[in-house]
Amino acid sequence: MAFDITGMMGKVKELQDKMQQAQQEIQHLTATGESGGGLVRATANGHRKILKLEIDETLLTPQDRDMLADLVVAAVNKALDEAAELAAQELKRKTSGLMPNVPGLDLSGFGA
Repeated sequence: MAFDITGMMGKVKELQDKMQQAQQEIQHLTATGESGGGLVRATANGHRKILKLEIDETLLTPQDRDMLADLVVAAVNKALDEAAELAAQELKRKTSGLMPNVPGLDLSGFGA
């Protein structure tokens, strides 16, 4: 069985095109994380950027300042984790079947 370098280069180009397309589409994915039973909600996109932060007005008192900070951190981290998972799923879906399963070839750095 001969190695087809031309075919492999075509697959690499196709993979690059699909990855670029997926990266553009990922920015439109959104994920929301909440904490404090929904008192704080953070929404992030697939590029792990926070798009929106909602804070229930009952937390906007001086005595709740420390708790508010903790809830914001928790909600933001949940949103970022969910956005990263959605982005990984989208990349995997877009690139599925384009590259052969080569032992030792790790594409995780590309989000695949």
